[in-house]
Amino acid sequence: MRDDARSTVYWGAAHELPRVVVRTAARRGDLQGRLIVAGAGGGEVWDAVEQVRRAGPLYRGRFAFLTVDHAVTREVLAGGDFRAGSPVRTGGLLGGLMARTAPDLLHPMEPPSLLVTEPPTHTRHRQLVSRVFTARAVQNLRTRTEQIASELLDGLATAAAAGEPVDLVAAYCALLPVTVISEILGVPPGERPRVLALGSGVAPSLDFGLGFWQFRSVTAAMRDFESWLTGHIAQLRRERGEDLLSQLIAARDQDGGLDESELKSIAGLVLAAGFETTVNLLGNGIALLSGHPEQLGRLRGQPELWPGAVEEILRIDPPVLLTGRISTRDLDVRGVEVPAGSYVVTVLAGANRDPKVFAEPETFDVARANARDHVSFSAGRHFCLGASLARMEGEVGLRAFFDRYPDATPLPGARRRSNRVLRGWSRLPARLS
Repeated sequence: MRDDARSTVYWGAAHELPRVVVRTAARRGDLQGRLIVAGAGGGEVWDAVEQVRRAGPLYRGRFAFLTVDHAVTREVLAGGDFRAGSPVRTGGLLGGLMARTAPDLLHPMEPPSLLVTEPPTHTRHRQLVSRVFTARAVQNLRTRTEQIASELLDGLATAAAAGEPVDLVAAYCALLPVTVISEILGVPPGERPRVLALGSGVAPSLDFGLGFWQFRSVTAAMRDFESWLTGHIAQLRRERGEDLLSQLIAARDQDGGLDESELKSIAGLVLAAGFETTVNLLGNGIALLSGHPEQLGRLRGQPELWPGAVEEILRIDPPVLLTGRISTRDLDVRGVEVPAGSYVVTVLAGANRDPKVFAEPETFDVARANARDHVSFSAGRHFCLGASLARMEGEVGLRAFFDRYPDATPLPGARRRSNRVLRGWSRLPARLS
């Protein structure tokens, strides 16, 4: 089968057919379908989330189980009876068709990605990179992150003085985390704009139901990203530095601890995840604080609240909407029978608004005492490797922005990203002064 034909068959099986089935199920009242449809194009999902909450702690949908319950979410994500993995290749005619026609590319939802592997492979890979993201290591990066934020904000001074509109996502929220993670992975400054563009192009690969041309665009971005990564690794082999990727290359070349696909998968995931989610955190934070001037005023009067404010931003508008796990055996979860091999979708954004855990969960409160109880970084062995880095960048980036431009005024034209899984803003126009 020709590559174009294979690609078209795969798109039909992996995206178009599920999209049609989900939309049909949503029209017939399936709550998972309604949630997926509501989130299409970056739409708001809160009405659908509350419908799921009213249906009980674990809802059995047409395609998977679904929960917005905080306790069940933690049980699924941290429990030993569930494993990570993609639900779409679990056997059967459709799964076999997808396996035969899938593009030969590294994919964030396919092994050897850290997102879907399990011990012992997951443990070995995680240990190789975790030392860069310890609390102490992140604290050492704080001063450099403050310098980067200051330089980026300096770059906005001309537009601010002229009263010109600025897109804060493109001019600040995206540039801060991509610069930080690029320095961690040894990416030269001249190549960072390309990495940023490729990362944004790859991000929808976490979704399903992509239109044909979007699928083709995402596939091309994944192929270009892998090609760039192969070249970057080759360059670092010739001229190794002190960065994380140089260390991983050394481990690969010296003791064979990683094969080449594992090396590229780890590097690609750390690089893309290292800025894609933090872009969302910064954009969501600016939008929330701009829309709640009384909360911003509290932070100005009590700057010690900033770390907690970042947790509250993560709680009420998380960078990742949902994630899922597959049951490894027949289970009873809160009185609901979950057969082995079932897919359970945990809606992180819904669990973060569970009224049993968070008083007045719809209220944005930068002084909320238990904001850190959110599950925005997942839980268990797949707890976000870069959580400490994201928290630090969120605090440094947001505080620096509002300290420098306290009277920033949002302008019409703000637009959500079209992704379903990743939640953030693609445009945040503002006038600075």
